[in-house]
Amino acid sequence: MRLLLFTFVLLLCSCTGLPNNVTPINNFQLQRYLGTWYEIARLDHSFERGLSQVSASYSMRSDGGVRVLNKGFNSEDGRWQQAEGKAYFVQDETTGHLKVSFFGPFYASYTIFELDANYQTAFVAGYSKDYLWLLARTPQVDERTKQKFIQNAKDKGFATEQLIWLN
Repeated sequence: MRLLLFTFVLLLCSCTGLPNNVTPINNFQLQRYLGTWYEIARLDHSFERGLSQVSASYSMRSDGGVRVLNKGFNSEDGRWQQAEGKAYFVQDETTGHLKVSFFGPFYASYTIFELDANYQTAFVAGYSKDYLWLLARTPQVDERTKQKFIQNAKDKGFATEQLIWLN
């Protein structure tokens, strides 16, 4: 029984870890990050499969955490889908490493590893190299930003040839 409990705790903790070669940004300012971000590119995963026009809105929760509202259009059934979650800092409030939950007590890593000085574009990873996003304050970004994202992610070992571009 102890081994099962230990394995379960280890599994939960590992989901808030960092992928190899990915370091969260420092000097992060949550108040500047709040608001709406548009998904420009991502690696495919089951919980966003088939969605387009994806956005994430971040706002403060009364408990000091962050309210996360993800929204996307499912063209197969012609409907908008949304999911509400919550996020909390893993370390301190100046490190861009949060844990986010959409399903009860289960948290996953949300690591901001690149963020421009004006908080207009963000490169985000999950707990493994299977999760990667390019987010922006606008639904489209210029080619230079796309190429910077691809190169940065490739240098960190992400499978950039598998990226799904939404815009």
